[in-house]
Amino acid sequence: MIELSGDEARRAALWAQGLLGARPAPESPRKREESVIDMLGDLGAVQLDTISVLARSHELVAYARLGALGRNAVEAAYWNGDSAFEYWSHAACILPMEEWPWFAFRRRHYARKGERWHGVPQASLTSITERLRLEGPLTTRELGGAKKSADWWDWSDTKIAVEWLLDIGEVVVTRRSGWRRVYDLPERVVPPALRQQTGWGDADGIHGPDDAECLRRLTELGGHSVGVGTAGDIADIHRLGVNDVKAHIADTDLIEVTVAGWGQRAWASPQALEWLGTASRTRSRTTLLSPFDSLIWNRERMERIFDMPHRIEAYTPAAKRVHGYFAMPVLHGRRLVARVDPARSGGALMAKRVTLETDHRGVPARGAVKGTARALQEAASWVGLERVTVDEVRPSSAAASLRSLLPD
Repeated sequence: MIELSGDEARRAALWAQGLLGARPAPESPRKREESVIDMLGDLGAVQLDTISVLARSHELVAYARLGALGRNAVEAAYWNGDSAFEYWSHAACILPMEEWPWFAFRRRHYARKGERWHGVPQASLTSITERLRLEGPLTTRELGGAKKSADWWDWSDTKIAVEWLLDIGEVVVTRRSGWRRVYDLPERVVPPALRQQTGWGDADGIHGPDDAECLRRLTELGGHSVGVGTAGDIADIHRLGVNDVKAHIADTDLIEVTVAGWGQRAWASPQALEWLGTASRTRSRTTLLSPFDSLIWNRERMERIFDMPHRIEAYTPAAKRVHGYFAMPVLHGRRLVARVDPARSGGALMAKRVTLETDHRGVPARGAVKGTARALQEAASWVGLERVTVDEVRPSSAAASLRSLLPD
Protein backbone atom coordinates (compact mmCIF):
# COMPACT_ATOMS: atom_id res chain seq x y z
CA MET A 1 0.00 0.00 0.00
CA ILE A 2 1.37 3.40 -1.03
CA GLU A 3 1.35 5.90 1.84
CA LEU A 4 1.04 9.63 1.12
CA SER A 5 1.47 12.54 3.47
CA GLY A 6 -1.13 15.29 3.60
CA ASP A 7 1.26 17.58 1.73
CA GLU A 8 1.75 14.99 -1.03
CA ALA A 9 -2.01 14.60 -1.39
CA ARG A 10 -2.40 18.38 -1.63
CA ARG A 11 0.36 18.63 -4.25
CA ALA A 12 -1.17 15.78 -6.26
CA ALA A 13 -4.55 17.52 -6.20
CA LEU A 14 -3.05 20.82 -7.35
CA TRP A 15 -1.06 19.10 -10.10
CA ALA A 16 -4.08 17.16 -11.38
CA GLN A 17 -6.08 20.39 -11.42
CA GLY A 18 -3.43 22.26 -13.43
CA LEU A 19 -2.53 24.69 -10.67
CA LEU A 20 1.17 23.95 -10.30
CA GLY A 21 3.77 25.67 -12.42
CA ALA A 22 3.74 28.89 -14.42
CA ARG A 23 1.95 28.76 -17.78
CA PRO A 24 2.69 31.80 -19.98
CA ALA A 25 -0.26 32.75 -22.15
CA PRO A 26 0.31 31.57 -25.76
CA GLU A 27 0.54 34.34 -28.31
CA SER A 28 -1.47 32.86 -31.16
CA PRO A 29 -5.27 32.63 -30.93
CA ARG A 30 -5.17 28.99 -32.03
CA LYS A 31 -2.67 28.05 -29.31
CA ARG A 32 -4.80 29.86 -26.73
CA GLU A 33 -7.86 27.89 -27.78
CA GLU A 34 -5.90 24.64 -27.63
CA SER A 35 -4.64 25.40 -24.13
CA VAL A 36 -8.21 25.92 -22.87
CA ILE A 37 -9.40 22.69 -24.49
CA ASP A 38 -6.43 20.79 -23.02
CA MET A 39 -7.30 22.23 -19.60
CA LEU A 40 -10.91 21.09 -19.98
CA GLY A 41 -9.70 17.59 -20.83
CA ASP A 42 -7.58 17.49 -17.68
CA LEU A 43 -10.36 18.75 -15.41
CA GLY A 44 -13.11 16.68 -17.00
CA ALA A 45 -15.78 19.27 -16.18
CA VAL A 46 -16.02 23.05 -15.80
CA GLN A 47 -19.10 24.23 -13.95
CA LEU A 48 -21.33 26.97 -15.31
CA ASP A 49 -23.08 29.50 -13.12
CA THR A 50 -25.11 32.64 -13.77
CA ILE A 51 -23.29 34.80 -11.18
CA SER A 52 -20.82 37.23 -12.72
CA VAL A 53 -18.78 39.52 -10.48
CA LEU A 54 -15.35 39.88 -12.08
CA ALA A 55 -16.26 37.35 -14.77
CA ARG A 56 -18.37 34.22 -15.03
CA SER A 57 -17.10 31.16 -13.21
CA HIS A 58 -16.11 29.16 -16.29
CA GLU A 59 -13.88 32.08 -17.36
CA LEU A 60 -12.34 32.32 -13.89
CA VAL A 61 -11.46 28.62 -13.96
CA ALA A 62 -9.42 29.06 -17.14
CA TYR A 63 -7.82 32.26 -15.87
CA ALA A 64 -6.72 30.59 -12.62
CA ARG A 65 -4.81 27.94 -14.55
CA LEU A 66 -3.71 29.65 -17.73
CA GLY A 67 -3.34 33.30 -16.79
CA ALA A 68 -4.49 36.28 -18.80
CA LEU A 69 -5.55 34.58 -22.04
CA GLY A 70 -8.25 37.14 -22.63
CA ARG A 71 -11.90 36.47 -21.88
CA ASN A 72 -12.91 36.37 -25.54
CA ALA A 73 -10.31 33.68 -26.23
CA VAL A 74 -11.66 31.57 -23.38
CA GLU A 75 -15.24 31.90 -24.61
CA ALA A 76 -14.22 31.09 -28.17
CA ALA A 77 -12.48 27.91 -27.01
CA TYR A 78 -15.38 26.62 -24.94
CA TRP A 79 -18.04 27.37 -27.53
CA ASN A 80 -16.23 26.54 -30.78
CA GLY A 81 -18.93 23.94 -31.54
CA ASP A 82 -16.51 21.02 -31.91
CA SER A 83 -14.48 20.47 -28.76
CA ALA A 84 -17.02 20.58 -25.94
CA PHE A 85 -20.66 20.13 -25.07
CA GLU A 86 -22.84 21.20 -22.16
CA TYR A 87 -24.62 18.67 -19.98
CA TRP A 88 -25.43 17.66 -16.43
CA SER A 89 -22.31 16.53 -14.58
CA HIS A 90 -21.35 18.01 -11.21
CA ALA A 91 -24.02 20.56 -12.16
CA ALA A 92 -24.53 22.22 -15.54
CA CYS A 93 -21.01 21.85 -16.93
CA ILE A 94 -18.89 22.24 -20.02
CA LEU A 95 -17.50 18.79 -20.85
CA PRO A 96 -14.98 17.46 -23.39
CA MET A 97 -16.77 16.30 -26.54
CA GLU A 98 -15.02 12.91 -26.45
CA GLU A 99 -16.84 12.10 -23.21
CA TRP A 100 -20.33 12.51 -24.74
CA PRO A 101 -20.95 8.73 -25.05
CA TRP A 102 -20.28 8.08 -21.36
CA PHE A 103 -23.21 10.18 -20.22
CA ALA A 104 -25.62 7.68 -21.84
CA PHE A 105 -26.27 6.34 -18.33
CA ARG A 106 -27.63 9.73 -17.28
CA ARG A 107 -29.65 10.14 -20.45
CA ARG A 108 -31.21 6.74 -19.70
CA HIS A 109 -31.93 7.80 -16.13
CA TYR A 110 -33.98 10.74 -17.36
CA ALA A 111 -35.67 8.63 -20.04
CA ARG A 112 -36.73 6.06 -17.43
CA LYS A 113 -38.01 8.76 -15.12
CA GLY A 114 -40.04 10.39 -17.88
CA GLU A 115 -39.45 13.93 -16.67
CA ARG A 116 -37.17 15.97 -14.43
CA TRP A 117 -39.38 18.41 -12.53
CA HIS A 118 -41.77 19.56 -15.22
CA GLY A 119 -44.30 17.41 -16.99
CA VAL A 120 -43.16 17.05 -20.61
CA PRO A 121 -45.50 18.55 -23.24
CA GLN A 122 -45.34 15.74 -25.78
CA ALA A 123 -46.91 17.81 -28.57
CA SER A 124 -43.94 20.18 -28.57
CA LEU A 125 -41.21 17.54 -28.95
CA THR A 126 -41.71 16.66 -32.62
CA SER A 127 -42.14 20.27 -33.71
CA ILE A 128 -38.90 21.31 -31.99
CA THR A 129 -36.77 18.57 -33.55
CA GLU A 130 -38.34 19.26 -36.94
CA ARG A 131 -37.55 22.96 -36.69
CA LEU A 132 -33.96 22.23 -35.69
CA ARG A 133 -33.65 19.86 -38.64
CA LEU A 134 -35.00 22.43 -41.10
CA GLU A 135 -33.66 25.70 -39.66
CA GLY A 136 -30.42 24.66 -37.98
CA PRO A 137 -29.32 25.43 -34.39
CA LEU A 138 -31.70 27.65 -32.41
CA THR A 139 -31.97 29.27 -28.98
CA THR A 140 -35.10 29.00 -26.81
CA ARG A 141 -35.99 32.57 -27.79
CA GLU A 142 -35.83 31.62 -31.47
CA LEU A 143 -37.93 28.53 -30.76
CA GLY A 144 -40.67 30.64 -29.20
CA GLY A 145 -39.57 31.90 -25.79
CA ALA A 146 -38.44 30.46 -22.48
CA LYS A 147 -41.08 31.70 -20.00
CA LYS A 148 -44.82 31.96 -19.61
CA SER A 149 -44.48 34.87 -17.17
CA ALA A 150 -41.83 36.98 -15.43
CA ASP A 151 -41.29 34.32 -12.75
CA TRP A 152 -37.98 32.50 -13.30
CA TRP A 153 -39.52 29.08 -12.67
CA ASP A 154 -42.52 29.53 -14.99
CA TRP A 155 -41.09 27.85 -18.08
CA SER A 156 -42.92 27.81 -21.40
CA ASP A 157 -43.87 24.48 -22.98
CA THR A 158 -41.12 25.10 -25.53
CA LYS A 159 -38.48 25.50 -22.83
CA ILE A 160 -39.66 22.41 -20.95
CA ALA A 161 -39.69 20.35 -24.15
CA VAL A 162 -36.27 21.39 -25.46
CA GLU A 163 -34.65 20.89 -22.04
CA TRP A 164 -36.17 17.43 -21.89
CA LEU A 165 -34.75 16.66 -25.32
CA LEU A 166 -31.37 17.84 -24.01
CA ASP A 167 -31.72 15.57 -20.95
CA ILE A 168 -32.27 12.46 -23.07
CA GLY A 169 -29.76 13.36 -25.79
CA GLU A 170 -32.14 14.14 -28.63
CA VAL A 171 -30.59 17.61 -28.79
CA VAL A 172 -27.08 18.74 -27.84
CA VAL A 173 -25.65 22.11 -26.74
CA THR A 174 -22.16 22.95 -27.98
CA ARG A 175 -22.48 26.74 -28.05
CA ARG A 176 -23.99 29.62 -26.15
CA SER A 177 -24.99 32.96 -27.61
CA GLY A 178 -25.47 35.85 -25.22
CA TRP A 179 -25.52 33.27 -22.40
CA ARG A 180 -28.40 31.45 -24.11
CA ARG A 181 -28.02 27.79 -24.94
CA VAL A 182 -27.95 27.04 -28.65
CA TYR A 183 -29.70 23.71 -29.29
CA ASP A 184 -28.76 21.45 -32.19
CA LEU A 185 -29.20 17.86 -33.31
CA PRO A 186 -26.57 15.30 -32.27
CA GLU A 187 -26.03 14.12 -35.85
CA ARG A 188 -24.76 17.60 -36.73
CA VAL A 189 -22.46 18.25 -33.77
CA VAL A 190 -21.39 14.93 -32.24
CA PRO A 191 -18.84 13.11 -34.44
CA PRO A 192 -20.12 9.80 -35.86
CA ALA A 193 -17.38 7.86 -34.08
CA LEU A 194 -18.83 9.02 -30.76
CA ARG A 195 -22.41 8.11 -31.70
CA GLN A 196 -21.99 4.85 -33.58
CA GLN A 197 -19.89 2.16 -31.96
CA THR A 198 -20.07 -1.57 -32.61
CA GLY A 199 -21.33 -3.37 -29.53
CA TRP A 200 -23.27 -0.46 -28.10
CA GLY A 201 -26.91 -1.16 -27.50
CA ASP A 202 -30.21 0.59 -26.99
CA ALA A 203 -31.84 0.68 -23.59
CA ASP A 204 -34.86 2.83 -22.83
CA GLY A 205 -34.47 4.30 -26.31
CA ILE A 206 -30.95 5.62 -25.60
CA HIS A 207 -28.06 4.35 -27.72
CA GLY A 208 -24.60 4.11 -26.20
CA PRO A 209 -22.38 2.18 -23.76
CA ASP A 210 -24.25 0.29 -21.05
CA ASP A 211 -24.64 1.89 -17.64
CA ALA A 212 -21.91 -0.19 -16.00
CA GLU A 213 -19.31 0.81 -18.59
CA CYS A 214 -20.34 4.47 -18.33
CA LEU A 215 -19.95 4.42 -14.56
CA ARG A 216 -16.57 2.69 -14.79
CA ARG A 217 -15.30 5.25 -17.28
CA LEU A 218 -16.56 8.28 -15.32
CA THR A 219 -15.14 6.84 -12.09
CA GLU A 220 -11.73 6.63 -13.76
CA LEU A 221 -12.02 10.15 -15.16
CA GLY A 222 -13.06 11.46 -11.76
CA GLY A 223 -10.00 9.87 -10.16
CA HIS A 224 -7.73 11.51 -12.74
CA SER A 225 -9.39 14.87 -12.10
CA VAL A 226 -8.90 14.83 -8.32
CA GLY A 227 -5.39 13.33 -8.47
CA VAL A 228 -5.96 11.58 -5.15
CA GLY A 229 -9.28 11.26 -3.40
CA THR A 230 -11.81 9.20 -1.51
CA ALA A 231 -14.70 7.44 -3.23
CA GLY A 232 -16.84 10.44 -2.31
CA ASP A 233 -14.32 12.87 -3.81
CA ILE A 234 -14.24 10.90 -7.05
CA ALA A 235 -18.03 10.54 -7.19
CA ASP A 236 -18.49 14.28 -6.73
CA ILE A 237 -16.79 15.22 -10.02
CA HIS A 238 -19.67 13.92 -12.13
CA ARG A 239 -22.18 13.46 -9.27
CA LEU A 240 -22.11 9.68 -9.36
CA GLY A 241 -23.37 7.53 -6.52
CA VAL A 242 -20.61 6.71 -4.01
CA ASN A 243 -21.68 3.06 -4.06
CA ASP A 244 -21.44 3.07 -7.86
CA VAL A 245 -17.86 4.36 -7.62
CA LYS A 246 -16.97 1.69 -5.07
CA ALA A 247 -18.53 -0.99 -7.27
CA HIS A 248 -16.47 -0.04 -10.35
CA ILE A 249 -13.22 1.40 -9.02
CA ALA A 250 -11.40 -1.96 -9.06
CA ASP A 251 -11.88 -2.05 -12.84
CA THR A 252 -10.16 1.31 -13.39
CA ASP A 253 -6.48 2.21 -13.50
CA LEU A 254 -6.74 4.02 -10.14
CA ILE A 255 -4.42 2.84 -7.38
CA GLU A 256 -5.48 2.48 -3.75
CA VAL A 257 -3.38 4.55 -1.34
CA THR A 258 -3.50 5.77 2.24
CA VAL A 259 -3.28 9.45 3.12
CA ALA A 260 -2.09 10.52 6.57
CA GLY A 261 -4.87 12.08 8.61
CA TRP A 262 -7.72 11.21 6.24
CA GLY A 263 -8.99 8.09 7.98
CA GLN A 264 -10.70 6.95 4.77
CA ARG A 265 -9.75 4.71 1.85
CA ALA A 266 -8.34 6.72 -1.03
CA TRP A 267 -7.29 6.20 -4.63
CA ALA A 268 -4.81 8.04 -6.82
CA SER A 269 -4.29 8.36 -10.55
CA PRO A 270 -1.11 6.60 -11.70
CA GLN A 271 -0.05 9.81 -13.46
CA ALA A 272 -0.29 11.80 -10.21
CA LEU A 273 1.77 9.18 -8.36
CA GLU A 274 4.38 9.17 -11.11
CA TRP A 275 4.57 12.96 -10.96
CA LEU A 276 4.99 12.88 -7.18
CA GLY A 277 7.88 10.48 -7.61
CA THR A 278 9.78 12.68 -10.03
CA ALA A 279 8.66 16.27 -9.37
CA SER A 280 10.79 18.96 -7.87
CA ARG A 281 9.28 21.64 -5.62
CA THR A 282 7.13 23.08 -8.37
CA ARG A 283 5.66 26.50 -7.62
CA SER A 284 1.92 26.81 -7.46
CA ARG A 285 -0.16 29.47 -9.10
CA THR A 286 -1.01 32.59 -7.12
CA THR A 287 -4.58 33.37 -8.08
CA LEU A 288 -8.16 33.99 -7.05
CA LEU A 289 -10.35 30.90 -7.33
CA SER A 290 -14.00 30.88 -8.30
CA PRO A 291 -16.20 29.41 -5.55
CA PHE A 292 -17.38 26.98 -8.26
CA ASP A 293 -13.84 25.84 -9.18
CA SER A 294 -13.51 22.05 -9.22
CA LEU A 295 -10.52 22.25 -6.85
CA ILE A 296 -12.81 23.50 -4.09
CA TRP A 297 -16.43 22.82 -5.07
CA ASN A 298 -16.48 19.84 -2.65
CA ARG A 299 -16.42 21.68 0.70
CA GLU A 300 -15.63 18.65 2.84
CA ARG A 301 -12.68 17.77 0.60
CA MET A 302 -11.52 21.40 0.53
CA GLU A 303 -11.36 21.53 4.32
CA ARG A 304 -9.64 18.13 4.51
CA ILE A 305 -6.90 19.13 2.04
CA PHE A 306 -6.46 22.83 2.77
CA ASP A 307 -7.75 23.12 6.35
CA MET A 308 -10.08 25.92 5.26
CA PRO A 309 -13.81 25.60 5.93
CA HIS A 310 -15.76 27.49 3.30
CA ARG A 311 -19.25 27.95 1.93
CA ILE A 312 -20.80 29.90 -0.91
CA GLU A 313 -22.63 32.82 0.69
CA ALA A 314 -24.31 34.25 -2.41
CA TYR A 315 -27.54 32.57 -1.29
CA THR A 316 -27.11 33.60 2.37
CA PRO A 317 -28.90 36.75 3.66
CA ALA A 318 -26.45 39.66 3.62
CA ALA A 319 -26.57 40.14 7.38
CA LYS A 320 -25.47 36.55 7.97
CA ARG A 321 -22.54 36.50 5.53
CA VAL A 322 -19.13 35.93 7.11
CA HIS A 323 -16.79 36.31 4.14
CA GLY A 324 -18.99 37.97 1.51
CA TYR A 325 -21.35 37.44 -1.41
CA PHE A 326 -18.82 35.90 -3.84
CA ALA A 327 -15.88 35.18 -1.54
CA MET A 328 -13.01 33.83 -3.66
CA PRO A 329 -10.27 31.80 -1.96
CA VAL A 330 -6.70 32.94 -2.70
CA LEU A 331 -4.26 30.20 -3.72
CA HIS A 332 -0.62 30.96 -2.94
CA GLY A 333 2.34 28.72 -2.14
CA ARG A 334 0.22 25.55 -2.51
CA ARG A 335 -2.08 26.81 0.25
CA LEU A 336 -5.36 28.70 0.49
CA VAL A 337 -4.25 31.80 2.37
CA ALA A 338 -7.22 34.19 2.24
CA ARG A 339 -10.70 34.92 0.96
CA VAL A 340 -11.59 37.99 -1.08
CA ASP A 341 -15.10 39.28 -1.78
CA PRO A 342 -14.62 41.33 -4.99
CA ALA A 343 -16.73 43.86 -6.83
CA ARG A 344 -16.31 46.38 -9.63
CA SER A 345 -16.38 50.04 -8.67
CA GLY A 346 -15.79 52.41 -11.56
CA GLY A 347 -12.41 51.46 -12.97
CA ALA A 348 -11.34 49.63 -9.83
CA LEU A 349 -11.44 46.11 -8.49
CA MET A 350 -12.81 46.69 -5.00
CA ALA A 351 -12.03 44.06 -2.37
CA LYS A 352 -15.07 44.65 -0.18
CA ARG A 353 -13.82 42.22 2.42
CA VAL A 354 -10.48 40.42 2.72
CA THR A 355 -10.21 37.64 5.28
CA LEU A 356 -6.66 36.40 5.78
CA GLU A 357 -5.95 32.96 7.19
CA THR A 358 -4.18 33.25 10.55
CA ASP A 359 -2.21 31.03 12.90
CA HIS A 360 -3.14 30.28 16.52
CA ARG A 361 -1.81 33.71 17.54
CA GLY A 362 -4.03 35.56 15.06
CA VAL A 363 -1.06 36.39 12.82
CA PRO A 364 -1.66 36.13 9.04
CA ALA A 365 -0.41 32.90 7.50
CA ARG A 366 2.95 33.02 5.77
CA GLY A 367 2.63 34.68 2.38
CA ALA A 368 -1.04 35.56 2.92
CA VAL A 369 -0.65 39.34 2.59
CA LYS A 370 1.81 39.21 -0.31
CA GLY A 371 -0.11 36.49 -2.15
CA THR A 372 -3.43 38.29 -1.78
CA ALA A 373 -2.00 41.58 -3.07
CA ARG A 374 -0.51 39.83 -6.08
CA ALA A 375 -3.71 37.90 -6.84
CA LEU A 376 -5.79 41.09 -6.68
CA GLN A 377 -3.47 43.03 -8.99
CA GLU A 378 -3.33 40.28 -11.60
CA ALA A 379 -7.10 39.75 -11.56
CA ALA A 380 -7.74 43.48 -11.96
CA SER A 381 -5.42 43.62 -14.95
CA TRP A 382 -7.06 40.58 -16.54
CA VAL A 383 -10.57 42.09 -16.45
CA GLY A 384 -9.33 45.51 -17.59
CA LEU A 385 -9.59 47.40 -14.31
CA GLU A 386 -7.02 50.08 -13.60
CA ARG A 387 -6.49 49.75 -9.87
CA VAL A 388 -7.35 47.84 -6.69
CA THR A 389 -9.04 49.27 -3.62
CA VAL A 390 -9.44 47.46 -0.31
CA ASP A 391 -12.24 48.10 2.14
CA GLU A 392 -12.43 45.80 5.19
CA VAL A 393 -9.47 43.57 6.15
CA ARG A 394 -9.49 40.83 8.77
CA PRO A 395 -7.41 40.89 10.91
CA SER A 396 -7.41 44.68 10.79
CA SER A 397 -3.77 44.72 11.90
CA ALA A 398 -2.80 43.51 8.41
CA ALA A 399 -4.73 46.21 6.51
CA ALA A 400 -1.86 48.68 6.23
CA SER A 401 0.56 45.99 5.02
CA LEU A 402 -1.87 44.81 2.36
CA ARG A 403 -2.66 48.29 1.09
CA SER A 404 1.05 49.19 0.97
CA LEU A 405 1.60 46.41 -1.60
CA LEU A 406 -1.04 47.77 -3.95
CA PRO A 407 -0.24 50.68 -6.30
CA ASP A 408 -2.03 53.95 -5.58
